[in-house]
Amino acid sequence: MTHPDENQPAPAAPGASEARTDDSSQAPAASTTESAPTTGVAHAAAPASAAPAGEPAPPEPSQPSLELRRALAAVRTEVGKAVVGQDSAVTSLLIALLCSGHVLLEGVPGVAKTLLVRSLAASLDLDFKRVQFTPDLMPGDVTGSLVYDARTAEFSFRQGPVFTNLLLADEINRTPPKTQASLLESMEERQVSVDGQPRPLPEPFVVIATQNPVEHEGTYPLPEAQLDRFLLKVLLPLPERDSEIEVLARHAGGFDPRDLGAAGVRPVADPGVLAAARAEVRQVEVAPEVLGYAVDVCRATRQSPSLQLGVSPRGATALLATARAWAWLSGRMYVTPDDVKALAHPTLRHRVQLRPEAELEGVTAESVLGTVLAAVPVPR
Repeated sequence: MTHPDENQPAPAAPGASEARTDDSSQAPAASTTESAPTTGVAHAAAPASAAPAGEPAPPEPSQPSLELRRALAAVRTEVGKAVVGQDSAVTSLLIALLCSGHVLLEGVPGVAKTLLVRSLAASLDLDFKRVQFTPDLMPGDVTGSLVYDARTAEFSFRQGPVFTNLLLADEINRTPPKTQASLLESMEERQVSVDGQPRPLPEPFVVIATQNPVEHEGTYPLPEAQLDRFLLKVLLPLPERDSEIEVLARHAGGFDPRDLGAAGVRPVADPGVLAAARAEVRQVEVAPEVLGYAVDVCRATRQSPSLQLGVSPRGATALLATARAWAWLSGRMYVTPDDVKALAHPTLRHRVQLRPEAELEGVTAESVLGTVLAAVPVPR
């Protein structure tokens, strides 16, 4: 499974020795046969010796379910039937689903952001809705509203598109703050309150918002409070040359992005599988040394001279959650410092704010995080 940050090593995919069927969707630098990161605090227990007669045998070390990991690997294969060259983004979305977190996708138009989310929903058998955010979109258009029924002379609640499993908020920065804020309760509380009555959202519920990094005219940048609600910020780059050739070859062969069924995308997992995987992720162990390392990384951003806003405690808990999910996907029930480093960029890049003078000097959030990760001592 390709790592969300391709600069980091990738774990061994479940059943890596089996023949793969999604080679066309692999990122050029991706490898699914590399071993998991080993740097950091080791927690793997040695094999237990035989228990004395009359005493119960000690429990076996906990291991991630191979069946669940294979199911999620199959999801990646299905998405690869429709989307080429975005393996790291698929892995990031799976991590967000395992953490019940929301994702901000940033990429220029035409890099398959919508197709990626639709394919993911189809392969997981999840309900999917898309909302195109525009300057005239009202909060009720997203959350739902009370509608007067002349036949009964009563008001009834008509659900908005937010009542779904995967909500694609397309170009979220093109709608006014009032409508952007209508998602806050949904994202944080997993409910919608209309006329003072809370209405729970389906489970799972994940918001995947997109924004264009190029055009800023007529946009409303997301406030820091709302950016902090997104678990990950995933950057979708333009595909490599070989991947782009594969895209054209598929279209020349009759591929229709509006017909995923014809492309062979089918459900290979369901919400039950996802819930079972989430339960296992919550059991992933974290040593005190690794907890301290994650905190030190976040605290170091608050002391950086290039930043006017560092990572909040909510960001630290998000980094812990994504590191645990990544460890589980790597086949381990414990977190290493490498897991923390691997997820630091996608988890923290949108939670820091550069000083204006640093921006003028060409400093970026990525470079600051890289400096922080290089400076903070790694526990051994």
